[in-house]
Amino acid sequence: MNKLLGSLLLLGITSAPAMAKNILDKLTVAPGFVVSLFADDVENARQIAVSKKGIVYAGSRKAGKVYALIDHNSDGVADKKIVIAEGLNMPSGLAIKDGDLYVGEVHRIIRFKNIDTQLKDPKFDVIYNALPSERHHGWKFLRFTPTGELLIPVGVPCNICAEDERYGRIFSLNVETKQIKTIAQGVRNTVGFDFHPSTQALWFSDNGRDMMGDDIPPDEINRVSKEGEHFGFPYVHAGAIIDPEFGKGKNIADYTSPALALAAHVAPLGIHFYNGKQFPANYKQQLFVAEHGSWNRSKKSGYKVALATIEQGRVTKYTPFITGFMKDEATFGRPVAFAELGDGSLLVSDDYANVIYRVSYKKN
Repeated sequence: MNKLLGSLLLLGITSAPAMAKNILDKLTVAPGFVVSLFADDVENARQIAVSKKGIVYAGSRKAGKVYALIDHNSDGVADKKIVIAEGLNMPSGLAIKDGDLYVGEVHRIIRFKNIDTQLKDPKFDVIYNALPSERHHGWKFLRFTPTGELLIPVGVPCNICAEDERYGRIFSLNVETKQIKTIAQGVRNTVGFDFHPSTQALWFSDNGRDMMGDDIPPDEINRVSKEGEHFGFPYVHAGAIIDPEFGKGKNIADYTSPALALAAHVAPLGIHFYNGKQFPANYKQQLFVAEHGSWNRSKKSGYKVALATIEQGRVTKYTPFITGFMKDEATFGRPVAFAELGDGSLLVSDDYANVIYRVSYKKN
């Protein structure tokens, strides 16, 4: 043991990998499941995506980095981490299509072609650079539609402000023609969406406004039923609350209500429809939600992974799946986003603990 490490241990300070392992002791997962560490020391891990070769890519926000995580022996633990890009502008969101890795910075979308074969010295080209440059709610989450267009959210550059066609929307980008259109509007800040595997309906999370108190307005899980649908912001919140500043003269019925109204300030980020074969059948096509957790509530809320049971397009139940990221106002982790490995296990990123968890089902 070197002198520095010995001193840290005497002070009760452990190394980053040790701290990451310690969080597992605090987490409780649904019966029959096991949470393990797929990777640690992944600074500010945000959206994750898995290539056909099984390489896991992770974006970051504060770190400005994009990582490649490789599990050479397929034991469920990454044994190599490569920083493939750094110094980027909040590269939180990423997606893979046809072997290419697309990364969403605040102001642009970049692409690393054939990324699995270019890990040593990857180069990128700029796909789209006409996005707003405001960093407040400017970080991205990316996903390709079933028809091959790229979904890009642009949050509002404020807590609450007047509607502007550049912000508060989910856009769809044709990466070849560069044509962009609005898929959903009245969206304050979404950094998580997914398509239902059977119906192909787009569902997304949305973080409600602040400064209306501890308990209102609710955060939201929404379902898009038509292109350009308006979900209320800044006039109506959660399909039920008229905004005291911007809602005058507005009619609640003119805006789409959420599929699920969550507690206020729980900050739902990534959402994911499970489509693997490892988990029990009743988890198939059900929606996992990462509640990142409150930042300005008098008593913390959120800080969990939950499961929304969906039947015939409606949420019929919402239950905790992983808890323990926060206890007695102390924060240990903050879940962000999901991805599935080829074996059907579920990855969950955590930008506070700087780790990526792997959730597997332990058959009796």
